[in-house]
Amino acid sequence: QVQLVESGGRLVEAGDSLRLSCAASGRAFSTMTVGWFRQAPGKEREFVCAITRTGGGPYYADSVKDRFAISRDNAKNMVYLQMNSLKPEDTAVYYCAADPKGWIYSRQTTYPYWGQGTQVTVSS
Repeated sequence: QVQLVESGGRLVEAGDSLRLSCAASGRAFSTMTVGWFRQAPGKEREFVCAITRTGGGPYYADSVKDRFAISRDNAKNMVYLQMNSLKPEDTAVYYCAADPKGWIYSRQTTYPYWGQGTQVTVSS
């Protein structure tokens, strides 16, 4: 089973930039679609972005399309989320997830592997 560990979340101010990392174990990770999801207090977990094993897409939620960028380094089993121009509404726990099938990239139930999450807090 693939193990995922997110890191990089912290308290920042509105307008700041932050890069999250997702480190994975298991060689099969490089063959999987990877997505980022987030969940704010009192709200449902929502899709943020996703990238295929070849870097295809990438796919972004409208709320982050022009501010966030997902990338991956398969040789290092790493996926990154670069977040720019952060807003208070970006405050959430961010989760990295992997899907060996690579279908329906924005649907949470398609991803069998999840990290523990990392907290991002954006002050106003």
